[in-house]
Amino acid sequence: MKTKNKHQNSGGEVMELARETATLEQYWIVGDRSEPRKPPKDYNYVEELMHLQIELIKMQECVRHNRLKMCVIFEGRDAAGKGGVIKRITDPLNPRVCRVLALATPTERERGQWYFQRYVAELPSAGEIVLFDRSWYNRASVERVMGFCTEDEYREFMRSCPLFEEMLIRSGIILVKYWFSVNDEEQEKRFQDRMRNPIKRWKLSAIDIESRRHWVDYSQAKDLMFAQTDTKVSPWYVVNSDNKKQARLNCIADLLSRVPYQDLNPVQIALPPRQSDSNYKRPKLTSQHFVPDIY
Repeated sequence: MKTKNKHQNSGGEVMELARETATLEQYWIVGDRSEPRKPPKDYNYVEELMHLQIELIKMQECVRHNRLKMCVIFEGRDAAGKGGVIKRITDPLNPRVCRVLALATPTERERGQWYFQRYVAELPSAGEIVLFDRSWYNRASVERVMGFCTEDEYREFMRSCPLFEEMLIRSGIILVKYWFSVNDEEQEKRFQDRMRNPIKRWKLSAIDIESRRHWVDYSQAKDLMFAQTDTKVSPWYVVNSDNKKQARLNCIADLLSRVPYQDLNPVQIALPPRQSDSNYKRPKLTSQHFVPDIY
């Protein structure tokens, strides 16, 4: 019995996501164009997520149709829920239009480049949406706190970052920046969950664990970063993520409000008749390698 409960706890998030996805898919067939509305006080999480994801599809098609360039930055505390929001945004969207960027530690060659260079290479082209799961703000947070950059490199970043972002916006990129904020107790709870749960263990890195020792240092670094980069041209939007599900809905709703999109009715498509196979002979099944039917 204990073993069963252990497995249930380990797979809880997977099962929840599966049920959430299955429930949402029921709406895609009957889902119609929804009008902007204020959610009811007794809202259902999955129903609201479904509504927002349909709006995301409309936004995606508007970005693609009008050849807009959209860049969304997700920053914040470790275990603040950035990945969960990104997943809910990308789930209904076309990966050829909307992609996620999560760069690894810079290589030796990249360390010798202009700091922004490897991020510039990943910026959206016309008709694309790029979601940055961490971004150039690594320099103002983890690199600053953990000593991965020099004082001169840090000061140069703080001076040039607002200019860099203003240049991006003037070039036509829609730049939206989110900071996910989570309180100390909730972060520790999520860290403990990741340590115990084998399905979530991969989310916990050595840097994440070390960050607990530098909670105040990260807070001070974030305050300095906001003071320099929370500008009128490129403001930060703070997401309270103590409650993951509320944070997902609030962030997606806010993102939709930041993008000038319109409803686009899909073009009616007529399915052509299938080509006749009168002269086609299929190869023998025994000549092919099939995946075993073990289910």
